[in-house]
Amino acid sequence: MEFGYFTLSDNHYPNNPRSANDFVLQIREQAILADRLGMHSAWIGEHHFDSLGVNSRPDLLLASIVPETRHIRLAPAVTVLPLHHPIHVAEAWATLDLLSGGRVDFATGRGYDRLEYKPFGADFFKSAEMFEEGIDVLLKAWTEPGRWSHKGKYYDIEDMSITPKPIQNPLPFYVASFSMTSLEMAAARGLNIIYAPFATGLVFGGLDRAVSSYREACVRHGKAPGRAMCSYFIHIADDAASDDFGRQAQVNYFEHCVLRAIPSKLEEAPPSMHYFIKIHQMLQQIKRQDLSDRSILIGPPAAIIDSLKKVEAAGIDEVILYFNVGNKPHAMVKEQMHRFMEEIAPHFEGKHRLRARVA
Repeated sequence: MEFGYFTLSDNHYPNNPRSANDFVLQIREQAILADRLGMHSAWIGEHHFDSLGVNSRPDLLLASIVPETRHIRLAPAVTVLPLHHPIHVAEAWATLDLLSGGRVDFATGRGYDRLEYKPFGADFFKSAEMFEEGIDVLLKAWTEPGRWSHKGKYYDIEDMSITPKPIQNPLPFYVASFSMTSLEMAAARGLNIIYAPFATGLVFGGLDRAVSSYREACVRHGKAPGRAMCSYFIHIADDAASDDFGRQAQVNYFEHCVLRAIPSKLEEAPPSMHYFIKIHQMLQQIKRQDLSDRSILIGPPAAIIDSLKKVEAAGIDEVILYFNVGNKPHAMVKEQMHRFMEEIAPHFEGKHRLRARVA
């Protein structure tokens, strides 16, 4: 099982002295460190207007670390496709694949924050339809050998061929899934999938069932199942004080960032996103003691290893780790990254083992 670095750039906290500019530069430094520590990938979120996060251009941030890194895969977490024209998205990530020597993993989702949609003139209530059609445009742009056209409800494109094309053929393509709607979209096209465990418990009944549902759907659509990934919040804690700090940071994230971004009423979301109402209700009531490995990896290394062994058994190929959640100090985040790769990652097979030997 591989391990990656992950962030959504949450920074909306009371009396927070860390500016958005400061945090974006910290994230860049952390992503470079992830490569030097032997992590497999860096997944950088796209969020706008500090509604949940402050980094709006994962493509540019990742492009800036290409000369500073050797191995790490470069991925958005995720590109919110309905906010962009899919041709622009196809061109941007094909260019980054070229510049990085074929190190891009592309991931997309439709987001969950209607406040991010409005300034772009995008219709949050039609996000599923726009998202699905946008995926088809991306696949044509990256895979058609010659010129191609697309005529749909939202995009009418004639006689097109983008430049440059990705080096990788096919470019690894992931769909972020919080629901059966996005799972079916991925499975029908034979695309890879990425989950958030705290949501899979509510929607699917657990991470193992979410992976099984994806694989069954792929077979039903006549497609070979791809890679299944998941994200995890993490805080390595050796004593009660550190454990309490990590739990409070997580609760702060839910309270100050997530609850203000996700829908809380049925009229605020399309029917395919009504499960977010339950998530909102659950997070409103969550306490530090309620946190478990259904949402966060917290505790000493041995406890985290045990939790990750269960994740591995569920069929997950890669876990991306949210170290900097909850306004944690930059120095603490880097220390936690070091500790994970030195004390936890060696208990799992993966490319990190070879890189550690070479280092």
